[in-house]
Amino acid sequence: MKYFKFLIMLSLVGMFFSCGSDDDICESGEGTPIMKVAFRSESSGKETTLDSLSVAVDYGSGKVDLGWQAKIDSRLIPLRVDDSPYTDIYFKTSTKSKESKVRVTYTTKATYVSPGCGVKKTYENVSSELITADPVKSVVNGQNQILNEDKTNLYLVF
Repeated sequence: MKYFKFLIMLSLVGMFFSCGSDDDICESGEGTPIMKVAFRSESSGKETTLDSLSVAVDYGSGKVDLGWQAKIDSRLIPLRVDDSPYTDIYFKTSTKSKESKVRVTYTTKATYVSPGCGVKKTYENVSSELITADPVKSVVNGQNQILNEDKTNLYLVF
């Protein structure tokens, strides 16, 4: 019984000292930022709301469908985190419409954040090119670096 109490006390003391470090959880806002895309009307030039929008992204191993959204005025889109200098993004406004292809080019800079977050990539010199038009008529570049999701980096003109 004496040894049993000793083992329990030793276990409790060990647990007390092992719980003294921070959790390896990435706090919000410390990860790799996401590109914000907004939409403009071709006739007025002002920001507009789309009835529906489908987004797909080529992350290097084929297109990944990010799904449909309805009554949308902006969309957050994750870019590639490998060493590729561009990401191809595909947009559709209906299931029967054609698909527009936009190539977003950039340079990346990696910064170590913490054990929980690992490395954060920031995107600089961001520019966009419309490869395939219809339904997107043109693209207008916004903020040319992606540090957080507050600023719009790309405007699609419909």
